[in-house]
Order: sequence, then structure tokens, then C-alpha cells
Amino acid sequence: MTTAAPPTRPLKVVHVVRQFWPSIGGLEDVVLNLSAVQRQTHGIDASVVTLDTAHQLPGQQLLRNDTTRGVPIRRMAWFGPKSYPIAPAVLGMLRGSDVVHVHCIDFFFDYLALTKCLHGRRLIVSTHGGFFHTQFARLLKLVFFNTVTRLSSKFYDSVVACSEADAQLFRRITRRNLVTIENGADIDKFRDSAAPTPQRVLVCFGRFASNKRIETLFPLLGELRRINPAWRLIIAGAEAGVSADALEAAALNAGVGPAVTISVRPSDAELRALIGQASYFICASSYEGFGIAAVEALSAGLVPILTSIPPFARLLCKAGLGMFYDPDDPATEARRIEEMASGNDGHLREEAMHAAASYGWEAVTASYVNLYHHLAARNRAWPRGRRART
Repeated sequence: MTTAAPPTRPLKVVHVVRQFWPSIGGLEDVVLNLSAVQRQTHGIDASVVTLDTAHQLPGQQLLRNDTTRGVPIRRMAWFGPKSYPIAPAVLGMLRGSDVVHVHCIDFFFDYLALTKCLHGRRLIVSTHGGFFHTQFARLLKLVFFNTVTRLSSKFYDSVVACSEADAQLFRRITRRNLVTIENGADIDKFRDSAAPTPQRVLVCFGRFASNKRIETLFPLLGELRRINPAWRLIIAGAEAGVSADALEAAALNAGVGPAVTISVRPSDAELRALIGQASYFICASSYEGFGIAAVEALSAGLVPILTSIPPFARLLCKAGLGMFYDPDDPATEARRIEEMASGNDGHLREEAMHAAASYGWEAVTASYVNLYHHLAARNRAWPRGRRART
């Protein structure tokens, strides 16, 4: 693919995502970093269209027009389930755009495909793991994926797989328009923040969601403390289907309550301070689209201890450090983790930070900008308001 010459005015890109700042999470971070770098470095007129409520902040009405890190935000009303929010008003927010960049496979993905003959915009979608993060209604999801998602994908100019695992998944339903651009991560936010000397402290940060299986960390911590009572666990993030109270109860039930610190919705500065107590990042997740938190952990200098799901397998292979573990065998894994910790003289901290360097946002953003210009050049070949040539 060759890079088309940019238009005389800034290229206008509208990012459409159901949840965004002030929500906290991997998806929100991706869209924020992508749109901010596009504006600051590449001269793209990038903005975000999202819902007017944050599921993590129930009862709080968000401003219809807002800004964060220089990125304009427009919010709209919606109804229906949180996993498939209905928001037809999105059509009125695409005016003047050259490219519409949809994030996730949800209502927006299907609705903008169905109405492409009306809005006439070039469409790309970033997959972000699809909707297979949990086993809930998996058979129904597979049927939907192979029918509705397959049909909607035909109206997209590009379907961008955010990981090799996503590429394998979406290759089943679309090949003509599928490209792979792996996600980046903000490797500056927590850079060099892990404990300066090795500590027997694990940290887990990200959403409190069922697929993260955070409750399985407590039996593991119990086994670790039987070997060495110095072990502690820090859990930080936003509630997303799993409450902090439930995690506290599970920790007490496992007999490790006093050794567990739980922080709900910490600021970046607060999370950085918590990371500063730890030397290891642990995640028991059963599914990830990419695993942004693990990359952020590497940048901090934390040694990753991860399940062997495909995104993590790729990350550990590329990083060349850390270990896989099985959450269902805490006694065996505790011995392995203690053995690794006993041999850690501090060199792993530097190796982790070095491994994170290749995940910076600049290269990822440049790939997307190249794709935008290519699509915008095609966009000028037909008048607005007529049916797009797909």
C-alpha cells in the first residue's frame, strides 16, 4: 500500500467507541492515545464520539461536549443493554468526516455498516478482541459472529485486527479487507516506576472483570505466603462486573486479607505509587484482545507472570522474560514463582523496560494514518451522499 498525498485541509477522522474517558481501561487508553498522537504528531483532525454515560460511574451524567489531552469529545444518549448500546444519533455526528474509525464489534459496527448508503463515509473498524472476552452465551455469539458480523464486515473498507489472535479469528469471516495493526501502549505513563530493588510484591491492574479471574490470585498468594510470608498482592482498577467488596471478601475467605491491597479507580499518579511497591505483574485472564496492561507493566520494569493465552504467549516470546502460570494449580505455581524471585537480583527490571520499547504508539499511529490517507484518496473519487463503492 502506498501513502497518498494528504489533502490541503487536515484529514478529519471520527473515532466511534461506546466507552471513553473518564472510563478507565485498555480500550479507552487505545482510543485516547491513538487520537491524541494523531492530532499532535500527524496533523489529523481526530475526535471521539461516544456515549453520554460511563458504566464505571453510574448515575453521573457526562458533558455532551468535552475535551481531554486536546481531543474533542462528543457524547450522545443511548438505550438498551450495555454490551450492545443503541445510539442512532451517531449518524448526525459524522458530518464533515473523511474516515470513520469504529472501535469494537458492537451496535456502532453493525449500524454504520447498515447505513453506509446514507452517510457515505469510508469505514474502518479495530477489532479489539471482538466479543469473545467471556464464555457467556458463547454459542449464540458464534452464530451472531458468523452471520451478522460477517455481513457487516463486507461494508467496511478495512477490518483492522489488533492482534495476531484477532487476525486468526476474523480471517474466518473476511479476508478481502482484513489487515493487522497490533495495538500499542502508553509506555511513558508508568515508565521506570517499579520498585527499584526486588520485592516479593505482585501487582494486578486493569478492569475488575470476570474474564480477569482476579479471585484466583488469592489461593496463589496463600501458597506463596506459606513459602515466604513477605509476599503481598496489590489489585488496582475499575469495577466492571466484579466489585471491590466481592474481591475483599474472597481475599478474607482465602485467609490472605491483610496481605492484599485493593485500590478502586486510582489516578495514574496513585497507580504509579502502587506499582512502585512491586516487582511482578500478574494476570490470570482467560481472554485478552491484546493485553495492554501487561505492556504497561513491562515499561514500569515489572516482571510479567501471565496465563498462556495467545496474546500473552506472543508478548512473553517477544519480551524474552517472565513466566506463564496456571491459576488452577496454585501450590505448584507458587513454588515456581518463589524460585524465580529467589534468582532475581534486579536485572529483570531493566530487561522488562527494554522489552517494552517496541510497543510505543508512534509506529502504530503511523500505520493507521497511512491507512486513513489511502481511504481518503479513494473517498474523493465519488461525491458525498451517494452510495460508497466498497
